[in-house]
This record gives sequence, C-alpha cells and structure tokens, in this order.
Amino acid sequence: MTSLTLVRRIAARPSIVFDALTTPDGIACWWGPDEGPVLLAETDIRVGGRFRVRFRTLNGSEHESSGEYIEVNKPARLVMSWRWTLGGEPDEADEESRVEIVLRPIDIGTELTFTHSRLQTEVSRASHAEGWRGALDKLVRHFT
Repeated sequence: MTSLTLVRRIAARPSIVFDALTTPDGIACWWGPDEGPVLLAETDIRVGGRFRVRFRTLNGSEHESSGEYIEVNKPARLVMSWRWTLGGEPDEADEESRVEIVLRPIDIGTELTFTHSRLQTEVSRASHAEGWRGALDKLVRHFT
C-alpha cells in the first residue's frame, strides 16, 4: 500500500475551508480533477455519518466516491474512509482507503495538508495525486 500528501495555502479561515470540504454547496465548488461539474454531493457530517459525491470530468466520464466520517474536528481535522462506487482507479475497485485533512491557521488564512493513504498501487497513487491536485487547486482558486 502507498499514500500521497499534498499541501495548499488557502486565503480563507479554517472554519470557512472546513465548510467547503463538508457541505454539499461547498463540495460543488471544488470536487473533481478538472472543471467538470459535481452532479451530486451528500454529506452527514458526524462521526459515523456518510458522504457520497458524483462528478463528471470534461471528457464526459462520471465518477462517484463514498465513505464514512471517522473523525470530525471542526475546524482543524477531518478523516474519512474512501471508496470508488463508479469509475475511479481500477486498482482500487472494491478497496477502501483513507483521506485525512488537517487545517492549520496561517497568516493568509489556512494551510491544508491532505493525505490519501492505503492506496493499493503506485499507479493508483499517481492517478489519485493528479486528481486531488486538480481538485485542491480549484479549492484554492475558489477563495482567491
């Protein structure tokens, strides 16, 4: 198994960034690797609550992921399980991985550290890194 970690600086307070990570309206602004739309975003933001997000990429393919919130500590930390339910990386079919997001206040707003762990292969890690880079870059642009 393998993991990836990405760090972004965002021009908004951690509580505002946390809401963008956990509310359907917030997720619609940034989820997905490119400018394709979020088609569905459902969240039940509590430990044991579930999320489900479906998006379409610019090439027309649809992808959906879901999982359970493992840790919810607004505005500093969010941990959730992750599973592809439609599309996604073939190496991750029927596998569950883990996403951990840490938000730290800094002078311009928030430093976000994003870690996706328990990925099955290096190919999957590279694919997820590309997708998450695109999504997190959209999140940064959303607040500029």
